[in-house]
This record gives sequence, structure tokens and C-alpha cells, in this order.
Amino acid sequence: MDLIVSTDVLADFCERAAKFDFVTVDTEFLRETTYWPKLCLIQVATDDEAVLIDPLAPDFDLSPFYDLLANPDVTKVFHAARQDVEIFVKATGQVPANIFDTQVAASVCGFGDSVSYDNLVRSITSVELDKSSRFTDWSARPLSEKQRLYAIADVTHLRDIYRELRKQVAATRRGDWVEDEMGVLRSIDTYVVQPEQAWVRLKMKINRPRDLAALKKLAAWREQRAQDTDQPRSRVLKDDVLFELAMQRPLTPDAFERLRMVPRGFGRSSAAGDIMALLKQVEDIPKSELPSMPERYRGPSPKGAVGDLVRVLLKAVAEQNGVAARIIATSDEIDALVLDDEADVPALKGWRRKLFGEKALAIKHGRIGLVATRKGIVEIEVKEPKQSAAAE
Repeated sequence: MDLIVSTDVLADFCERAAKFDFVTVDTEFLRETTYWPKLCLIQVATDDEAVLIDPLAPDFDLSPFYDLLANPDVTKVFHAARQDVEIFVKATGQVPANIFDTQVAASVCGFGDSVSYDNLVRSITSVELDKSSRFTDWSARPLSEKQRLYAIADVTHLRDIYRELRKQVAATRRGDWVEDEMGVLRSIDTYVVQPEQAWVRLKMKINRPRDLAALKKLAAWREQRAQDTDQPRSRVLKDDVLFELAMQRPLTPDAFERLRMVPRGFGRSSAAGDIMALLKQVEDIPKSELPSMPERYRGPSPKGAVGDLVRVLLKAVAEQNGVAARIIATSDEIDALVLDDEADVPALKGWRRKLFGEKALAIKHGRIGLVATRKGIVEIEVKEPKQSAAAE
């Protein structure tokens, strides 16, 4: 369990690691007070060694490790890869080549949705991990022996998990399922947040075009400011403050003081000055150039009986195929397909459409029904009622 703190030693290890088919990778980082995660430790294991890499060591160049990440001939195995990969995208500008996420593979193999690493270790290797060091300060030096043991276990057991899951994926012929999920993780767009698109993640509803125009500008401003100052979005402005500003659009410092969600005195700050300038731009947008609001849907409610039936179908399909329901379709995707037969959602594409999407549309249009039996939920064909002679 070596702790690597010099570039030469790291280069030697990475040269050895590049000779293997795969390496397992994990990180420890801090993010509570920053926008960007602060990388504190990197753990890597090959078939015959496991190391800890200290990115906080002075005069330490991580380029040999980043070269290993970029090597397409070596599979980089992560568990719940997204945050780890985000760190490396920020450092290198690219997604590590040839990544494999055991959490994704586990959900396809019937271990449940978003299964934790320690549960997988327990299920596959029968080892009980000590997770008491999970929330320690990983930026403090020196690392304790307990921290080192905890960290290295996150990549040593991952080797056995990876091998077992690859066997199960091959046995069930679900390699294309896993590859579809990996496609999202391998796209750099998954990790790069464009300020202009920051408004999309906000959940509260806006009903007027000018309010929406204001929300888009405010969300972009907050995202850019959070990135530039390296602080969490909520420390710049909370979501509910953004919505109040978008709907009330204060244009003077005194107007800020009359808002419920805005902190007292905020209207005199430099941030308020930026916001007032943005909101003035919004007020000057001609009505014809305001963003259009989505048309109000007037069909069956996705939260009503049709949506309920589709959700029952999803649960039945997931149980029948031994796969986590969320891998097949999310609740939002079910809402979307109830609203639109051509919804641009994964549930209506590829293997998911064959497994679930076609049946979901058939239920929506009354072509099949669901029946509860001792063996579970089964689908039955619904026949059109015959018209009477009088009706004809």
C-alpha cells in the first residue's frame, strides 16, 4: 500500500499498469464549500499491486497518471463513476478512455438501482468493509493508517467485482444494455455545465415568457459566478431566490428590500448591480422575441390512471428481467411517454423500447391490459368490442 508522492515513482507505476487489461480507480475529494471538487487522493489497483497517489504533494506532476487514463487499451474501472470522472475532465479536458462503471453493470445484473460499493463487496466477495473513515478530512496530512486502509479497499475489492459483473453481463447477453449507459458516462457533455443551460435543472414552474427570459439569464449568471469564484451555486443565490427575482424583477436597490427571499442589504451589493443590469435587459426584450412557453397539454395526466398503469408495467418488467427499474425508465420518462408517443427519452429507444417502451405505448392506447396472477403481473391483449348491427 504505497503512497506515491513523486512524479518519477508515479511514472514507473503507470508504465507497469499500462500492461494490464484493466485498472480500478477511485478518488477522495472535498466539495462542501466549492463549486469544483478538490482532489485529495487517487487510488489505483492493477492485478498485482495497489497504490495511493497524493495529488496534494508538492512539486508533483500527475501527467503520467492522466496518460494512463487516456490509454484506450486499458479499461478504467470505477464504481459510481460520475463524480470521479468529473474531476479528471476538469483536470485534463477529456473523459478517460474506455471506462466501465460497476454500479451501472450491477443494476443491469439485478443488484438494484444505485447499489453501493460496500453492498456489492458484501454480495460478491462476502467481505464487510469498515466505512467509518468515509467522511474524514481527506485534505489533512499525514493520512492515518485507518484512512489508507479504507481508501485502498475501494480499489482492491473492485477488481473482483469487475470480473464477476463482466461474467454476469456476458451470461445474460446484456452487454448492449451496459454500453448504452456507458455512452452517457463517456460523453464530455455529461460533465461540462454550460451556464446558458443552467436553468434547465431548476424544478419550479414559470408561467410567463418574460419571467422565463429572466430566469434563463439569472441562472446563467449564477452558474458563471459559481464557476469563476469556485463556490457552490447555493452560496451565490439559492434556487428560490432566483425564482423570486425572475418573477419580481427588481430594478432598484430598494426594490430588493421588499422581496421575501432575498437577504437584507443584498440590493446594495455588487452582485445586485449585476442582476439589475440583467433584469433591465430582460425588460427591454421585445415581446415578439421572448422565449415561447410550452403548449399546455390537454390529454391524459401522466400522474393519473394511465401513468399508474405504465408504472405497474415497469415494475413487472423489471422483476421479470432481474434488472433495476430505473435503468429501464425513470419516472420523468414515464410522464414524457404518456404525454407524447414520440418523446425523446431512452425508454423509447433501443433495447429499452423492445423490453418496455412498446408495451407502455400499447397500454396507453388500450391495446394491452395488465392482470395480477399468482406468478405476478402479466400482459393480456385487449380486443376491440364488436359493434352491434344497430350501431352499424
